[in-house]
Amino acid sequence: MTRLILPLPPSVNHAYRNFTTKHGERKRVPTANAVRFKRDAGWLAKAWAQRTGWSKTERQKVIMRYWVYWPDGRKRDVDNLLKFLEDSLVGILVDDDRYLLPRAMDYEVDKGNPRVEVEFEIYDKTILEEAVN
Repeated sequence: MTRLILPLPPSVNHAYRNFTTKHGERKRVPTANAVRFKRDAGWLAKAWAQRTGWSKTERQKVIMRYWVYWPDGRKRDVDNLLKFLEDSLVGILVDDDRYLLPRAMDYEVDKGNPRVEVEFEIYDKTILEEAVN
């Protein structure tokens, strides 16, 4: 199975900036880093889909296994990057991120090449039921 390799997405804490307008209205906008990640991840996902023959799923559950390679040994939670990662794939690999079934597989430190590697598999409940019986 060929993995989609992406740069590390920003965590939810670093993906948005909150501010108040001069009229007192609170706004939340994506940071420049978040916009850049979403753009780059979109292009990489499109290229991966063409290379592997993946076509965007419509209302179909997809198992998304992912491996995280951090830039350093600081304490982090792998699920903090999940929301922005999933959002960047909507409209390209899946029609809605509610159909993604994420599975964090492992994490390590790779100072020279921090990234997230992702595998996708169409969820087939009948195969699971046959394996159990």
